This record gives sequence, structure tokens and C-alpha cells, in this order.
Amino acid sequence: MAFHRQSASSAGAPEASVVHGNEWRNVARVLPYLWEYRGRVLLALVFLVIAKLANVGVPLVLKEIVDALDPRQAALLLPLALLVAYGALRLSNTLFGELRDLVFVRVTQRAIRRIALTVFRHLHSLSLRFHLDRQTGGMTRDIERGTRGIGTLLSFMVFSIIPVILEFSLVAAVLLAKFDWRFAAITFVAVGFYIGFTFWVTEWRIEIRRRANDLDSKATTRAIDSLLNYETVKYFNNEEYEAGRYDENLQHYEAAAVKNEASLGILNIGQSCIIAIAVTLLMILAAQGVVDAKLTLGDLVLINGLLIQLYIPLNFLGMVYREIKQSLIDMDRMFRLLAQHREVEDRPGAAALAPGGAAVRFEHVDFNYDARRRILFDVSFEIPAGHKIAVVGHSGAGKSTLARLLYRFYDVGGGRITINGIDLRDLQQMSLRGSIGIVPQDTVLFNDTIYYNIQYGRPDAAHEEVIAAAQAAHIHEFVSSLPDGYEARVGERGLKLSGGEKQRVAIARAILKNPRIMIFDEATSALDSATEQAIQAELVRIAEGRTTLVIAHRLSTVMDADQILVMDGGRIVERGMHRELLERAGAYAEMWALQQQEEEDGRGGNEIKRELAAAVT
Repeated sequence: MAFHRQSASSAGAPEASVVHGNEWRNVARVLPYLWEYRGRVLLALVFLVIAKLANVGVPLVLKEIVDALDPRQAALLLPLALLVAYGALRLSNTLFGELRDLVFVRVTQRAIRRIALTVFRHLHSLSLRFHLDRQTGGMTRDIERGTRGIGTLLSFMVFSIIPVILEFSLVAAVLLAKFDWRFAAITFVAVGFYIGFTFWVTEWRIEIRRRANDLDSKATTRAIDSLLNYETVKYFNNEEYEAGRYDENLQHYEAAAVKNEASLGILNIGQSCIIAIAVTLLMILAAQGVVDAKLTLGDLVLINGLLIQLYIPLNFLGMVYREIKQSLIDMDRMFRLLAQHREVEDRPGAAALAPGGAAVRFEHVDFNYDARRRILFDVSFEIPAGHKIAVVGHSGAGKSTLARLLYRFYDVGGGRITINGIDLRDLQQMSLRGSIGIVPQDTVLFNDTIYYNIQYGRPDAAHEEVIAAAQAAHIHEFVSSLPDGYEARVGERGLKLSGGEKQRVAIARAILKNPRIMIFDEATSALDSATEQAIQAELVRIAEGRTTLVIAHRLSTVMDADQILVMDGGRIVERGMHRELLERAGAYAEMWALQQQEEEDGRGGNEIKRELAAAVT
């Protein structure tokens, strides 16, 4: 009799906090997917029952074959019909088992697909605050384990628990019908001890397993974070430092995994002891029956076969229980992502932004990312439809926060923001964001082609429109000079491109979107002076007829704005046109003078370098 060692490698959810029983609620979340394919589930169960009947029938037919071949019972004749039946039952067990899996696989895969898609969509619906706080490595492991847990749960619940119950019932019926009460009594007592011991040890092991998986997730998170910041690691020669931190997590995981494997050994030894004692007692009873001529050799074979049929799935049941519990915990961690509150949601009856011009208004806006630190204080200004407003100020003044609030990545803490007099909170987010285009200060690109990243501004755009947008952003010639042209891949987060090249891709993407409201958040900060001058003229053309918010550090790029807002410490301290602000001799004039001096120093330095070079030559 062979009993397979249970694997300890199955993944489980990283769970720092214990769920203790609440994970069973996740079964109800999966049942609708079974109901949707109830026809397939019912057919799979029919195949399952047929397979199990064939499985239990095998030792019954084998008994008849042995008795037919026993010269003490009858003349020695070849029991051809019984041998054919034996082969047919063996085949039926495998055949209907495979048919069961074939019918049910679509149910499992469709459930995994739909739940994973639901989680993916929900993650994109969560606020920027959630994504700034998340740990990408750990979260992706949660989703991976959760979706895998769905498949495990569906397969084991339907094709392990039900078969074990059915098989035990059939074996018990045969024992009670063909043998005296002692056979059934020993079997029932052994099964009771087996199940009790298995569940007790498995509950203990789940806690060990949960700890091991938590440590595994921490190691993965550390590795991904280090690899994403590859350049920073290289800048500071910290390869060994990162390896040491990663190995520290792996050491903790190693210790937990060893403990997990040791507990598995205890489980298997205990199960084997219970089975060995029960089998020995039953075989002694059966052998004694043969000696006393109360049982035949076929009965001895039948009892042995039935015990194998019974205890192998029971041995499997211990692993099934553990995997089901672990799958439920895996799923619980994933479903917790679904339970994450959407900080920014569409109100009931939210309307789409009407076509036409878009006048933006900030009315006494207060905002803070953290309750302990206010970012914006009573900010009020208006951008009439088709006009350009510029916002300048030192780093940390709150300029980029204005763009995030206009996109409604966050809701304001006080006051309101309106477009054409309608509060952003009364507009559909998809409609609002579809009307805004942005060239951000920190451009992050997808690890795909340059063409894909430009076309992302409007995925249904024609090829000619993509090329025109690239030309308008002054990146077409550069892309055309590459060996792979527009099919060149930009690398993780666009790291194969320079800062200026990435920013021009972002400009092309915004141009392609063709929005009514345009935001330039330090749009030319990564460009050299010559390229900036060329693109600045293009940006002015792009902004024509659009409501435009320009967030800038270089004051020379906002001189043509209809109004310039000067921010300091989250407040608007000055506002007016370029010349007016210079005449006031306030904060703006001071910033202007400082930048002019920096440019003068830069030009002087370049002139000295040229004179030195000429003297050397």
C-alpha cells in the first residue's frame, strides 16, 4: 500500500494577521461562478460518481476472479468475462475521471479569469493615495496566490471532498453487507482517529505555513524593489548591501520552511501509524476468517483492495483540507484588495462633461495628503475657457497638487473645483479625465515600443495621427534614426530613453489625446535650451483654444500666460501678468532676477570655456 508524501510547496497568502475561520466566507464569493456553469458542474459530478463506482467495483470483481481461480472452490477455468469486466472498470475509473476534469476546467479557468479581472479593475479604481502606499511585489504575489487559490478551492471542494465522502460510504456499505460488524467497527474508529488527528495537526501547520509565506512575500518585495531601483543601487555600489538584505529575508524564510517540512513529517508519520494499525487488525481478522473457512482468499483480496481504496483518498484528505484552508486564506488576502475603499467615487447620477469650452475654477480650496500637514490653504483662481494660467513657485509650494486635484486623483478637503460651474464631484471620472491631457514632470513609460507609448494617448488613433503627434513633439527625427524606429522598446519605466526623449514622448502622447483642458507640469524641465525653445513654440500652438494650466519653474516659459499665480507654502501670494508682477517688485520679481542671474552666470561660464578652448588650439 503506497501513500504519497504531501507537498509543502503549495503557495499560500502572506498573512501577518490571522484570519481564524473568517476565511470560509470566501466560499460564498466563489459559488456564483459555479452556478453560472451549473450544467457543466452537474455533468462533472455525474462523471465523478461513475468513476468512483468503477473504482469501488474493481476489488469486488477482483475477489470473484481470485475465487474463480481457486482450485479449492471450483474447477480451474479462465474467468474471461470477469477479467474483461475488471479491465473495463479500470479503464472507466480513468476515463470518467479525465472527462470530469475536461468538463470542469472551463468553470475553473473562467472563475479565475473573471475574479482576476475584477481585482485588476478595482485596483485601477482606487485612489492615488493607495497606490503610493502599496508594495508592488507583495501585492502581485497576493493576486497570483489568490487566483491560484480559486482553482485549488474549486477542484478540491468538488473533486476531493465529495469523492471521499462517496467512496467512504460505498466501502462502508460493502463491509457491512459482506463481513461481520468488527470489520466496519475497526474501519470507522480508524477513520475517526485519522480525520481528527489530520485536522488537528493541519490547523497547527497552517499557522507555520502562513508565517513562511509572509516571509516569502517580504523577500519577493525586497527583491523587486531593489531591481526596480537598479540604477540607484549601482550609483552607490550597494549590490552587496542589497544582497545582504535580501538574504536576511531568505534566512528567515528558510527557517520557517524547515519547520513547515518538519511538521509535515509529523503529520505523515501519525497518519501512517493509524493506517498501519487499522490495516494490520483488519488483515488479521480476514486471515483468521480464511483459516476458519469462513472467508475465501477472494474475501482477503477484497478487504485489502477496499482498504487501499479507502485510505489512499483519506491520506489525500489531509492535504486537501490543508490546501482548501490555505486557498481560502490566499483568496482572503486578494479579496481584501476588493474591499479596499474607493476614496474617490462617482456620485449617483454623476453627469458626463458637456462638449464645448471648459472653464476651470478653484474656489477656496483646502487640501492635505496627511491630516497632520496641510498642503493648500484657501486657493482660489479661475481659468476661463481657452485661456492660459501659469503657476510658479519654489519646490513644495503645492503647484503639482493642483494638477492632481483637477484630475480628481483626490477630493478637496475644503472648498470646491468646478468646470463650467459643475463641481468635479458631480462629474463622471471617465468623462472628466477624458477631457484633460497632461505632460507630467516625471514621465514614466510602459515597457513597450515608442509607438505604443505615443498611441497610448488615444489607443484607437490611426498610424498617421501617431506620426503627426511625434512630429509636433519634435521627436519624429530621433525615432526615425533608431535601428528599430517606432518599434524600439523603451525599457522598464522608459529607462532606455533620456529624460528629454521621455518628455517629448509624453508631449506627443498628450497632443494625440487632443483634450479640451491641457496641463503642462514642468513640461520642458528635462530639455536642453535649444530643444526647449523649439518645443515651447509648439506648446504655445497646442494650447491655443484650450483651457491650459502651466506649472513651471522657469519663468521665461510662462511670460505669455494670461495670468501668473505665485505660490508659496500652499498659498497664492501674488497674481497678475508678467510685466505687472515685475513692477510690483515682490516674490515673482525676486525669482525672475535670480533666474536671470543664473542664466547670465551660465552664459559667462560657457564663454570662458570657449575662449580657453580657442587658446589651447
